[in-house]
Amino acid sequence: RVNTVVFDKTGTLTESRPRVAEVIPGEGYERDDILRTAACLEEHFPHPVARAVVRKAEQEGLHHQEEHTEVEYVVAHGIASRLHGKRVLFGSRHYIHHDEGVPVDAMREDIERLAREGRSILYPAVDGKLAGLIAIEDPLRPEAAPVIRKLLGRGIRVVMLTGDDERTAAAVAERLGISEYRSQVLPTDKAAVIRSLQAEGHTVAMLGDGINDSPALVCADIGIAVGSGTDIAIDSADVMIAGGSICAVPLIFRLSKGTMKIIRQNLVWAVIYNIICIPIAAAGIVNPSIAAAAMSLSSNGVLLNSLRLKNLEK
Repeated sequence: RVNTVVFDKTGTLTESRPRVAEVIPGEGYERDDILRTAACLEEHFPHPVARAVVRKAEQEGLHHQEEHTEVEYVVAHGIASRLHGKRVLFGSRHYIHHDEGVPVDAMREDIERLAREGRSILYPAVDGKLAGLIAIEDPLRPEAAPVIRKLLGRGIRVVMLTGDDERTAAAVAERLGISEYRSQVLPTDKAAVIRSLQAEGHTVAMLGDGINDSPALVCADIGIAVGSGTDIAIDSADVMIAGGSICAVPLIFRLSKGTMKIIRQNLVWAVIYNIICIPIAAAGIVNPSIAAAAMSLSSNGVLLNSLRLKNLEK
């Protein structure tokens, strides 16, 4: 009965192997200093984006010393600390600009260009001033666009959830062929999106792979987890796709619809067959051995009909 499929972007539609694509310094700042400081703070967290920043600094031989104070992690937003007496922030635009009030207009052209390229942006700020931009690229899964086309071809509504800003989300959605998406979605808001779709009368399946996806997977009518995802996401889901590919998503819907169709065929066949044959056998019109053979034929017919499901896997 599912008519709406919601995809979390990161790790589900992307390969979850983010890398630093570009580092752009702001006025008065050096590129290497921005990357070095970012790595110094981000190394304290196991987030994939944080690991990408640290890895980039290591590749470029940018070593650092632990000179900052305690690092504060703001869930789904970014990190904050003090370095050389200055307040240092790294995080999303929502965190830096909306929550902390740091102006970002000075780098508007670079922000818009990176967004058009579908890259996520990490905003470093020092003492209330934007220090530059760190562009993060997470390659899309090669099978993502074909899977979405197949779902849309079956008349299923597809929605993408992402924490990226509007322009980056729009660029990614266009590349995937998705017309409906929700940008700047916080982890706590994902389940709310599912509930809003259900309130509209839709039967919703949610696909995710991360810890933050777990509430939405539970909330959805059907939660589907990618096998390469976190344990809690897999435990929260109703269906687990073995391996890391989402190619099986259209197959899940073909199998479920095909299974229900065959169940109905088997029930109709069994009911009609028994309505006709049981009175005849009870009246002694047929030989008991013939009646037994006819019953076996009915059972084998149901089994053979059910085996047609194998054809749906092709």
